[in-house]
Amino acid sequence: MARSRHNEGPGPSQRQRRVGELIRRTLSDVLNRGDIHDPELNRLSITVGEVSVSPDLKVATAYVVPLGGEGEDDMFELLDRNKGELRRAVSKELTLKYAPELRFRLDETFDRLDDSRRLFSQETVRRDVED
Repeated sequence: MARSRHNEGPGPSQRQRRVGELIRRTLSDVLNRGDIHDPELNRLSITVGEVSVSPDLKVATAYVVPLGGEGEDDMFELLDRNKGELRRAVSKELTLKYAPELRFRLDETFDRLDDSRRLFSQETVRRDVED
């Protein structure tokens, strides 16, 4: 089972969180505007749920999911194929010393929420929670 991004060592610093959020917004805007010169990538609607940044701010891991949850393989192939252009587009809008290397991982937050809802809807769990 893959480790959760929230259970890896000490938490991120305030600066890492701030930079991650800036990258998340910028990457999301770049993908939504279709700034990348790849029509196949521009046809996809991709949600960028979170971006975590390494302590040295040189690696940014974007947790993404295709709208509707289908076409993950194609999405990752297209993102990897356009990684350089995405990196340039993001760094152009940010004032960082280095343009961070972009890595893409599947955002499983929505799946975990669905699992939690299913768990809490079970009669035995609901009865325990209400007591």
